[in-house]
Amino acid sequence: MTQRFSASPSPRPGTPTHRSGTPGTTALEIVVGCKVFVEVKKEKKEETREFRKAEILSVRTHNDKPEYYVHFVEFNKRLDEWVGLERIDITKDIERPAKKRNGKGVGQKRKISAIEDIPTPNAKATTPSTPLVEATGEDYEDGGTPGNGTPLGPLAATFSKEQEIERLRTSGSMTQSHSEISRVKNLERIHFGEYDVDTWYFSPYPQEYSDAAVVYICEFCLFHYISERQLRRHLQKCTVRHPPGNEIYRCDDISFFEIDGKKQKTYCRNLCLLSKLFLDHKTLYYDVDPFLFYIMCQQDEFGCHMIGYFSKEKESTEGYNLACILTLPQHQRKGFGRLLIAFSYELSKKEGKVGSPEKPLSDLGLLSYRSYWTEVIVELLLETKELNEDITIEDISARTSIATTDILQTLQSLCAIKPYKGQQILCLSDGVIASYHKTKEKHKNRRIDESFLKWTPPHFTSNQLRYI
Repeated sequence: MTQRFSASPSPRPGTPTHRSGTPGTTALEIVVGCKVFVEVKKEKKEETREFRKAEILSVRTHNDKPEYYVHFVEFNKRLDEWVGLERIDITKDIERPAKKRNGKGVGQKRKISAIEDIPTPNAKATTPSTPLVEATGEDYEDGGTPGNGTPLGPLAATFSKEQEIERLRTSGSMTQSHSEISRVKNLERIHFGEYDVDTWYFSPYPQEYSDAAVVYICEFCLFHYISERQLRRHLQKCTVRHPPGNEIYRCDDISFFEIDGKKQKTYCRNLCLLSKLFLDHKTLYYDVDPFLFYIMCQQDEFGCHMIGYFSKEKESTEGYNLACILTLPQHQRKGFGRLLIAFSYELSKKEGKVGSPEKPLSDLGLLSYRSYWTEVIVELLLETKELNEDITIEDISARTSIATTDILQTLQSLCAIKPYKGQQILCLSDGVIASYHKTKEKHKNRRIDESFLKWTPPHFTSNQLRYI
């Protein structure tokens, strides 16, 4: 019987290979770079099985069985996962890595593209710039052996840890080294509070944590443990019941705490390790000193349970009022992300400044911000219409603390800027107004009351900012 996949050269020496055979089927070779059809994991078992095309990014042996780290083609990187051979449909054609041409194959060209565009993690990331812990050894370079490859081209070779920290100190929290965001996810699941949460991305926890089915994290002090027994012993001694900072806002059961990264380094680094599990491009775990952290918590009789947080630079040369923002997955789609964004703009109003989030935004971040900007701007326009007042883009910015560029982009997305008698006017369609009222009703219980904000903008002297 002929093979079901197209002919291609045999794998290079040192390439991880696993063979599997089924009755009536010739042996199949699945190596790094192959594209196969993988069964989609679903919470509820259904009669029909769904398969999606995925690329093999890494191979390992777990409990004497081969496992493959796959990226589903045209889907977000957060869906990448380790799968066993039983979830791979070996009856369908397997797309093998392309041949080399004159020593420069398509695989190399795609690797360079990954450095520039970062569409999917398809390059090895064993870089010396990871702080606190060692590399996991689960990363790969196309055609190489997992855990035994070379850094990601000349970019990784010339980008040192010191350069990374310097750019973080002067340019915000965006990861500058692209090899940092192309790593294979090392933790599968965490236990946080009363929730078991599946992780999305790589985070530089200690290497031995990679073999644990679940990593246990204390929801109050954010220390992490490899077993439930260790966590229980810790909880018997842990006296922390709220983030180690000043409570600057409390309304009903929602509180915000302000934490200086320079004063609470351990907590903030643990927070950044946790958030890196769910944030791809933005990281702060290198150096937390230049940042302030604002933790949103929900209170009950047991303490203040973290819902999410955002960070901002103490002194932003670009005028950013937010660096990283995260709502923990178990609390998403409940309006808490909008609450975090609204709180960041309330702080900007107190400072008397116009602010904007650090760019570029993640996919979920852009959706959240676009929704917030739309709601605030439409609400203001409807109020001015009722009062029969004129308003300009600059007036909207002054009253909302939203940057004019963000206002213009939002109005353009709403098709609200219309030409009229040689000038530009703002005109809201009936659909936009109807959508606004629907959203407002949905978020009526998730709003920041500025009267409960007890906060004075911190002032940092040149000596305190010397590390920047």
